[in-house]
Amino acid sequence: MKGKNYWVLLVMILVGMVLGGFIGTYLPWEWLNYGGTFGLSQPIVLDLCILTITFGLSINITIASIIGIILAVIIFKFI
Repeated sequence: MKGKNYWVLLVMILVGMVLGGFIGTYLPWEWLNYGGTFGLSQPIVLDLCILTITFGLSINITIASIIGIILAVIIFKFI
């Protein structure tokens, strides 16, 4: 994989996660939605009087999203 742009791989992995999660949500198979959620349960708020910034991150990893990631990496190898 010499000379390949790894930003493309990152984007493909993210797209694979999203599409896998989307497909897992709308297909009738329950086992595709098995997984867990991790991240911040409460967002972190930074109040600077004139500017308020809220930080939060929650990732839901399911079997369908893992399959999407694997397919994205395989497709990247053939590009």
